[in-house]
Amino acid sequence: MRVPSRKLAALPCLAVGAYAIAVRPRLVRWGATDEEVAQPYPGADIVPNGNRAATMAVTIEAPPRQVWPWLAQMGYDRAGWYSWDRLDNGGRPSADRIHPQWQEINLGDRLTAWSPGGPVSAWEVAALEPGRFLGLRGLSDLRGRQLDPAGPLPRVYFHGLWGFLLKELPGDRTRLVVSGYQATRPRWLQAVVDFFFYPPVHWAMQTRQFANIKRLAELQL
Repeated sequence: MRVPSRKLAALPCLAVGAYAIAVRPRLVRWGATDEEVAQPYPGADIVPNGNRAATMAVTIEAPPRQVWPWLAQMGYDRAGWYSWDRLDNGGRPSADRIHPQWQEINLGDRLTAWSPGGPVSAWEVAALEPGRFLGLRGLSDLRGRQLDPAGPLPRVYFHGLWGFLLKELPGDRTRLVVSGYQATRPRWLQAVVDFFFYPPVHWAMQTRQFANIKRLAELQL
């Protein structure tokens, strides 16, 4: 029995509608409270005219002073990213202990990101409040080449801030809130990326990172 072509044509629309209504809203605020989604987030000035990115959060049963060292040593050529290592660390396992030699971090430092062709990109440390906030800026063209935020930008570029906010909770616990800002250009490209691609990819990588940082920080107790 042949399915009418009109019904076949309607299936993608139904899938997009289901994603927009039931899936995407959960992905872009996974684990976060209404207050965490609505309240101002640090780093808005770092990405001019940027849109607020997804806001995700996790509670860690350890104080901020035990969570921060895991963030400070991130980077492909350092401790890794604690997410899916085959995808963002070249298959090399992320560190499972604190490395004192990687604890020094300063504004302007570049934390290398891995890509299949080699470590060709990096996150710039654009905001830093040790023990409280780490803001990593990514600015690149369509080919993944790093751009200077002070220089002229091409017509197509990706500009974003990936932020890690540590909030101390009673009982020596930490609320880790990850959010940021995005300003992809042209704007139609940002709309497509933000709607279809960014939420599921970011969710898959960020929840994995949450799980590993939480596990590692709590093991120190």
